[in-house]
Amino acid sequence: MMRRTFVNDGLTFSYLDQGGSGTPIIALHAYWMESGTYEGLAEALAPEWRIIALDQRGHGYSSHSNDLSWDAFISDLGAFLDHLHLGDPVILAGNSLGGTVAFRFAARYPQRVSAMILEESPAEEDSDLDFMRQWAGVYPTREALKEKIGERLAWSVEPSFRQTTEGWTLAFSPAALADAQSGLNGDFWDDWRSTDCPTLLVRGRHSRAVEGDVLESMSVERPNTTLVTLDAGHVVHHDKPEAFADEVRKFLTAR
Repeated sequence: MMRRTFVNDGLTFSYLDQGGSGTPIIALHAYWMESGTYEGLAEALAPEWRIIALDQRGHGYSSHSNDLSWDAFISDLGAFLDHLHLGDPVILAGNSLGGTVAFRFAARYPQRVSAMILEESPAEEDSDLDFMRQWAGVYPTREALKEKIGERLAWSVEPSFRQTTEGWTLAFSPAALADAQSGLNGDFWDDWRSTDCPTLLVRGRHSRAVEGDVLESMSVERPNTTLVTLDAGHVVHHDKPEAFADEVRKFLTAR
């Protein structure tokens, strides 16, 4: 995947583009993750589909920002689509934060979205990420930073490890993301119910981040929504990549 950039709202955004002639899928990562998480899915879906994955503001190789609000994330997605000149409507995919950005964007601009693939993206959010604050700082070695993150989450944070002249640190600001989460909590059911484009909703049976009952209710309360549950955690495309890709391929082929 080729890394490219564009500018919006005074910020420089980085993204990965698979290229090729396949049907584009715009992919948005989860909180504290980045666009590279979709490289495996891109390979699995090629050449029929072309993954274009954005590093959302404050993440990956995109600029940091003091504004990590829903309005900002949603506006960035619109600017990204404008930059790509793909023509509307497009397929959106997202995990957790990314998926909620996708369906909230669709609620505002339904004419711009033809289908959605949403992975562990709830219509209601009440999270506390204060535990992230302890990750801040610069560490003498990669191993020291990894140990600070902890074994359970290190795999998802490691792609954001960065080596500097002073040592190892993170691409994102743990304090900024922890601060922003309270503003991202809320009830998004009206947005969820307001659209009816074909949507694949993927649930991780062993997720500790999203209540399965919420996702089950989402599938019932919105038309054209298919719920699939896989034996995975919160990042289903990482835990069960082949099964996830199979479900996505089946959905895209049938819609």
